[in-house]
This record gives sequence, C-alpha cells and structure tokens, in this order.
Amino acid sequence: MLKWIIGLVLTGALAGLIYVYVSCPCERIPGMKLSGVEHTEPVEDWTFANSAALCQLEVSGVIPHSINLNCMSDGPNLFLSCSRCDGKYWSGIALAEPRGRIRIDDVVYPVELTRVTDDAELNHAWAVRARKLSNFGRGSDAPRPDHWWSFRLTPRAG
Repeated sequence: MLKWIIGLVLTGALAGLIYVYVSCPCERIPGMKLSGVEHTEPVEDWTFANSAALCQLEVSGVIPHSINLNCMSDGPNLFLSCSRCDGKYWSGIALAEPRGRIRIDDVVYPVELTRVTDDAELNHAWAVRARKLSNFGRGSDAPRPDHWWSFRLTPRAG
C-alpha cells in the first residue's frame, strides 16, 4: 500500500511539473511553446506593448524555450531588455537563431531578434524603457549599466 501511495504522489508531482513547464513562463520559471492567437500581419506601431507589464519571448532551441521579459516601444521599434544577459540560456539561442515569437496580452507575434550594440541605440532603448517603467511606478533616471543588453524585434512572416 505504501508503494502505491508513493507512486501516486510521484506521478502527481511529475504531472504538476510538466503542467507548469508547458503552461509557463510564470514569474521566473521558463516555459515552452507560447500559446495564444497568432498575429501574422506586419506590425508598424508597437506602442501597445507599453501597456503590458511583461512580455513573453519564445526562442527556438531543440525544445522551444519561453521566458518573461520587459518589452518596450517607441512606436515603430520594439525592444526587449535584459540585465546581465551574457551567458543566459535564451540570449545564447537568440544570438545563434534570431527567429522567435513574442506574446503581448495573449497575442503571439513572429519576430526576428537583433542584439543592439550601438551605444546611441542602446541609450535610446534605455530611455524608452525608463518611460515605460514610469507608467508602472518603477521608472528611473539612472544611467544605463554596461551589463544591460537590448534586442530590437522586427516582424516576420509566420
């Protein structure tokens, strides 16, 4: 009887872990393929992303990998930000395979990710980030740290 109960508990725990991994990203727990309505038309104005506290990014490794990230827009440009991004699993995938998907308010958009390395564009993305975060009461006029990365996302055909 004890073996049966232990087996049942272990099966339940495994099912719970699989459910979390498939249904996330949740907080800091990564997920797999993003669910949601797929938007296939090109996006010319990403301003709506500034109303989302976080966006979910899916990159395509051997298994799709998704995480929560801050996203922000100045209108025609959509940026993702990442602190201490060097060496993170998702950023390595994005650098090697820049095709991804971003979910904003339950809508999934196919995108290409390009790491921003130009200081002027990084500073611009940092300012856009500060403006967005101020809408959520978290803005800061601190200078951009050297370890902060940004990716510019452009629409791609699904």
